[in-house]
Amino acid sequence: MPTVPIDKAGRVVMPKLLRDKLGLEPGDSVAIESDGDTITMRPVRLQSTMIKKFGIWVHNGSLPPNFDIVEFLNQEREKRALEFLE
Repeated sequence: MPTVPIDKAGRVVMPKLLRDKLGLEPGDSVAIESDGDTITMRPVRLQSTMIKKFGIWVHNGSLPPNFDIVEFLNQEREKRALEFLE
C-alpha cells in the first residue's frame, strides 16, 4: 500500500496508478468520508454504473483502461473468504 505525504495546504496527491485504475481524470470529484481513523475516498459519478437486471446488479458503464475483471473478482473473493474466517 503506497503512502503519500500531506502538504501544508492539506492536499494529498493520489498515485497515477490508482487514478488510472479508478478512471479518474483531472476535474473529477471524489467524496471523502471518515470513520474513526479510517478515511474513505470514492469517485463521484454523475450516474450509477450499476443497474439491476432481472434482480441482479450488473455493471453498466465503462471500465478503466487495462482493468482485469477476472483479477478483480479473484481479489474480492479472497477478501470475502478472509473476512468469513475472522
